[in-house]
Amino acid sequence: MKNSILKTMLLCTFFILFSCEKDKPVVKSYRAGVILSFDDAYVNEWFATNQKLKKYAWKGTFCVSKINTLRHYQILKLQELQKEGHEIAGHTLNHINAVDFLRVNTIDEYINQEINPMLILMNFYGLKVTSFAYPYGGRTRKLDAALLEKFKIIRGRAFCEEKAAKQGCYFNESNLVFSFSIDDTHNHFTIPHLLELLDYAKKHDKILILNSHKTVENVNGDYQTKNATLELICKYIKRNNMKFYTLSDLNALEY
Repeated sequence: MKNSILKTMLLCTFFILFSCEKDKPVVKSYRAGVILSFDDAYVNEWFATNQKLKKYAWKGTFCVSKINTLRHYQILKLQELQKEGHEIAGHTLNHINAVDFLRVNTIDEYINQEINPMLILMNFYGLKVTSFAYPYGGRTRKLDAALLEKFKIIRGRAFCEEKAAKQGCYFNESNLVFSFSIDDTHNHFTIPHLLELLDYAKKHDKILILNSHKTVENVNGDYQTKNATLELICKYIKRNNMKFYTLSDLNALEY
């Protein structure tokens, strides 16, 4: 009889504990933050911007294309950025639109022309590349699958929506992510909308993913982002106790 009562009590205790564990809310192991990513080969401008933003202990992801055209001193700058904790990511060898390429070529041809030579050169220069960003955001699902065999994280471009909550530029707990452009001449970019995106990320514990190209003091052409815009973001991050992430950081998060 005593054994039977003891077993019953143990079973009841187990079910109570199991139920409590089941009802516990899931707590993410990361806090709200921002990924600042930069595309193409504006190494000199990025390096200069880094000198201005160092005081914020910021981190950036520099998605480099045309690595075969860079001068030795530019390679040294990329190495220095990596040494300081920034990420160097891939952006193809020749900066072509994958969707256009795949209309008349195969995925294997794309990888052999745009990906493998890029990775060989980057590895030769000591650049540790585990993330990739599509030029022009051009991608297909089949290409995503093929590239995820070579990279841990790949980045496309988000659809532009007016409401911050509908933007696809937040970390979606996937290894395929999308970014919002903060280039000054981008049709959907404004400072008020950027602040709405940041506010939404802060309020809902999201990681906001942004991309730009050439960083400048004063905009005089397309695909340019003001250093003042980047400094505004850095100040927002610090003021609200948010965090700077790189694309590769996403692969290590628990969720």
